[in-house]
Amino acid sequence: MTQPEKLPPVEGDEPAPRLDDQLCFALHAASHAFHRAYKPVLDALHLTYPQYLVMLLLWQHGTMGVKALGEKLFLDSGTLSPLLKRLEQAGHVIRQRDPGDERQVKVSLSDTGDAMRGQAAGIMATMVSKTGCSIPQAEALRDQLKALRQRLEG
Repeated sequence: MTQPEKLPPVEGDEPAPRLDDQLCFALHAASHAFHRAYKPVLDALHLTYPQYLVMLLLWQHGTMGVKALGEKLFLDSGTLSPLLKRLEQAGHVIRQRDPGDERQVKVSLSDTGDAMRGQAAGIMATMVSKTGCSIPQAEALRDQLKALRQRLEG
């Protein structure tokens, strides 16, 4: 178990930290804004944002294990399992036990889920447009955020 980090002492007249000055809150608020911006776009596909992320991985990699999906999406099985169940009930994915290892569950696209790939093709361009960023600016911001995550995870 890791020990909590000690905070530096606060000088006598130093003002209390402000929410709007916090990088973490700016990222949190931007994340929520992204989810809200995605909603009308994804409603046309009858997908939630987390479901869309699963579909993106399956369109990119094909069949994947639940554990690998969770690792790629930074989601635990308690969050991922109900999400996959809803995607399966909607007819987008198929979950099957791995015949070689019954403990493992593999997730693959159904024909319906695979056909959605074409419908989703323009989503990225739509979302980049909503940001007001050019493609190079959006790519640079994405890369900065990936690097930040890696530094924070050590």
